[in-house]
Amino acid sequence: MSAFRPVDFVTGLPGRQFARRMAVLPLLLGLYACASDASRSPEDAAAKLDRDMLVTGLGDIESIYITKQDIGALTLSGMQQLSSLDPDLTVEGGKNELKLLQKNSLIEAETLDDPNAKQWGKAAAKLLKEARAKSAKVSAAGSEKIYEAIFTGIVGKLDGFSRYSGMEAAREDKASRDGFGGIGVRISVEDGEVRVTAVMHYTPAERLGLKRDDVIMKIDGKSVEGLTQQQVVNELRGEVDSRVVLTLLRDGKDEPFDVSIKRAHVVPETVSYRREGNIAYFRIFSFNSETANSLKREINDAKDEIGKKIKGYVLDLRNNPGGYVPQSVATANLFLDEGRIVSIHGRHPDSHQYFEASDGDITGGKPMAVLIDGNSASAAEIVSAALQDNGRAVLIGTNSYGKGTVQNIKPLPNQGEIKLTWARFHAPSGYTLHHLGVLPSICTAGQHNSEKILEELGLGELPKVPTVKRNAAKPDDTKVLDELRKTCPARKNEDPVDLELALKLLQQPSLYNAAIKLADPADAQVDDAAEALLPFVP
Repeated sequence: MSAFRPVDFVTGLPGRQFARRMAVLPLLLGLYACASDASRSPEDAAAKLDRDMLVTGLGDIESIYITKQDIGALTLSGMQQLSSLDPDLTVEGGKNELKLLQKNSLIEAETLDDPNAKQWGKAAAKLLKEARAKSAKVSAAGSEKIYEAIFTGIVGKLDGFSRYSGMEAAREDKASRDGFGGIGVRISVEDGEVRVTAVMHYTPAERLGLKRDDVIMKIDGKSVEGLTQQQVVNELRGEVDSRVVLTLLRDGKDEPFDVSIKRAHVVPETVSYRREGNIAYFRIFSFNSETANSLKREINDAKDEIGKKIKGYVLDLRNNPGGYVPQSVATANLFLDEGRIVSIHGRHPDSHQYFEASDGDITGGKPMAVLIDGNSASAAEIVSAALQDNGRAVLIGTNSYGKGTVQNIKPLPNQGEIKLTWARFHAPSGYTLHHLGVLPSICTAGQHNSEKILEELGLGELPKVPTVKRNAAKPDDTKVLDELRKTCPARKNEDPVDLELALKLLQQPSLYNAAIKLADPADAQVDDAAEALLPFVP
């Protein structure tokens, strides 16, 4: 997504004397800042953080959220959540005012001359300062619980995909997206025992020979007894290139032994590969910062293993909730020589973006099937729609989830995050993925016999994807979108028929070509001018 970058200015100094005097100024300013920080009371520090949090969060909503919002109403909704911390507190408000009451008695009121996000944030912070001072329950709750309550009230008035994450939750979210300093294992803590449940590929743990079912007894000489799973995870993580010593117990060894491991930057695995005869099968569980690179590596491994006998590829996106949009674009790009992958449109000028294929098909155009279901969402739908609309793959399964919006993650002063919906996805043929989702080329809803499906395909009896009606549907016409979804009802549970059908279809070129035509990629195309006229605001 587009990033806003600060601009640095460099100013020349006129003359040596002026330069010598100016050289002292940063030191004096630094000493003054330290003295100011040291003299600030905990109450003042809390009040400043409250103000920064509310001004920043409300400002982000005012600036980038996909539709223009009543910031005053959002502020009121958030502040009213203080009653969840102390039932004696109530917050009332109007067009340009906020009032804090305790047992129905007014204790603070703020009137705004210019009701914008900054002013609403400052007014709310003043009420919060009074709430901390007058309510023992609010004071005892602590800042994180207070922010959780207020921001949950704020984003609760937005769409279902915008959300607030506190400091701890944001840290875990960042680790899942971008990686962390660690050793590359997954663990479980049961009955006081810390057991390795998986060892990630290409990580320090794999290189040092850790195995599934190894039991971790000590970390850096300290027993793990009594630690929660999160506490163990925190102990295993650390600075990149730092070392951690594990004491392990392994089946087949009589005594525990130590392993010293140097931590590295670890990004959670999102891709798996296995050979299905002369077909390469890949599963993508979600999209993080390394998904496309991981898939590319696994595809090259598959080529090495299967060689020239390779007949085709299966990409399983079932139960994939999505993730990074750029990674979905990069993933689709692996299989395309040219063509539109996705476009994104919202209220903010920077949200209008178009992504085109560029690098060339890594598979050389081999037949390809993509598996989707009712849990395939967001980034998974971008990949599915791109490959279907470009006539590159046969989609097998059921209607996908229909999460066609993109969220922009904004950092907050408490090291938390606010995730805000700021745009909609549009498939290459122009239709919006939101609410509708992606309709598969071959629908397996209610079907359990792959041979029967192939027979109907050969006889030309399978229904085509209603691309013309799909592309003509307006994004806010939920009645039409729901009718389209009913043509292949979403299935939440995986059915073996999807993979069985894909493996058989890829072995039969004539049936594969017939299946590609079910989605009518030629009929589905619209030009850029027509797409520009499509509404994008929910």
